[in-house]
Amino acid sequence: ENGGFWATNPDLIAAALSGTLPAVATGPPTMADPSGSGRKILWLNVLTVVSAAILIGAEVFGAAFAGSWALANLFGIGTTGQTILDGAFVVIGLYVMYRFINSARRVEPFSARQ
Repeated sequence: ENGGFWATNPDLIAAALSGTLPAVATGPPTMADPSGSGRKILWLNVLTVVSAAILIGAEVFGAAFAGSWALANLFGIGTTGQTILDGAFVVIGLYVMYRFINSARRVEPFSARQ
């Protein structure tokens, strides 16, 4: 074919050059809060914090279970002792994740005033 796609669709080029295309939004995508409080959700920040929490959570809870297994074998406390250590380390891991998410929200706020 001679000219390809743009030669067979000249209206697309004309619309692009005429300035009649809608403006392109800049910045991170946002969504107005339906409660009417005048705040918008900063989805890029939410995604950043959630992604980091997933990564850190996998490490924290993996270390909790590996640590309970290692300590149970080191001290010979058996599966019951290991289960108790699992529970204790998971509670500590939940506290670590709670603190991480609160700290991350201070750096990357989830909402902003419009």
